[in-house]
Amino acid sequence: MTDTNKSTATGASRTIISVDAMGGDLGPAAVVAGIAHSVSKNPDIGFILHGPKNDLIALVSKRRELDGRVDIRNAKAVVTMDEKPSHVMRHGKGTSMWGAIDSVRSGEANAVVSCGNTGALMALSMIRLRKLPGVNRPAIACLWPSRNAGGFNVMLDVGADIRADQQDLLQYALMGASYARNGLGLARPRIGLLNVGTEEHKGRAELKVAHELISEQAPLADFDFIGFVEGGDIPSDRVDVIVTDGFTGNVALKTGEGTASLIRDLLRIAFEATPLSRMAALLALTSLRRLTKRIDPRRVNGGVFLGLNGTVVKSHGSADATGVSSAIKLAFTLSESRFTQRLAARVASVSPASDDDEQDEEKISGGDQ
Repeated sequence: MTDTNKSTATGASRTIISVDAMGGDLGPAAVVAGIAHSVSKNPDIGFILHGPKNDLIALVSKRRELDGRVDIRNAKAVVTMDEKPSHVMRHGKGTSMWGAIDSVRSGEANAVVSCGNTGALMALSMIRLRKLPGVNRPAIACLWPSRNAGGFNVMLDVGADIRADQQDLLQYALMGASYARNGLGLARPRIGLLNVGTEEHKGRAELKVAHELISEQAPLADFDFIGFVEGGDIPSDRVDVIVTDGFTGNVALKTGEGTASLIRDLLRIAFEATPLSRMAALLALTSLRRLTKRIDPRRVNGGVFLGLNGTVVKSHGSADATGVSSAIKLAFTLSESRFTQRLAARVASVSPASDDDEQDEEKISGGDQ
């Protein structure tokens, strides 16, 4: 197979996803395999794939299902996981990540998916796509396994910015509600504000003010505000969206991932301990597989960058084909629902104007997170 013709890959009836083929731990082969899996499930999707042209042609040509569905864009440079966001912002032109974002900026693609450096992806996305009017700090939203009927809750911010004042938390609530509505199909999501207790007198000053602001906006923004929630409520069926600052959210996320890994390892050790326990594992095999599927992080792979003029999905760096396909599915769902446009209208209706673009560039270039 040769380089795919753009007109066939990006047909008018297809939703086009721009994919950064580089940056993931498993390399472009896993990304191409994930694209192939998505194509086999969805006839309405096409791709613009960014990376070293010859390498990508070799990988894509091995998969007949990708004929006419992928437009390959040459990008020789790659953003590595250890590069600082400020350096990438100044010198990242020509990388696969830059190209993937610019396909959305130019209107060729509906959304971008990347497994690469999170800080660099956010920095480039802010510079190339810009923030939505009224948004001060973009946020990263993730899906968290829960007891809800749909199986997941939304939590934001989980690491875009460690700071958040009361106005930022209000914007997170609005963006989280819109994400739950368009991404999870919840007509009237329930919003909770993460705190050290559920009593209204607890917490930092900005949390108390944010509580009042979110309460006032809930009827206008079509969501239910249930007030303060605690860490134990994150996987519960009491709430659909958990709002917090990026520092707290990222610590909670990494703690949850580490705990899940620990439990998985302890279960394996326990079932391998004795002949009887190994026999018990065989008897419980169906239930264990069901549990593994329910908590499999690959099924919910993809943190969404909220508050930008374009849909950006950050896939986990270690994602395999299943994980990449999951991130692509999320990007497709949000694009089909016109999520960015709806989010922009919601935020603009209640938020003051954001800082100008020059200030944005100074903030990003002035330091790295």
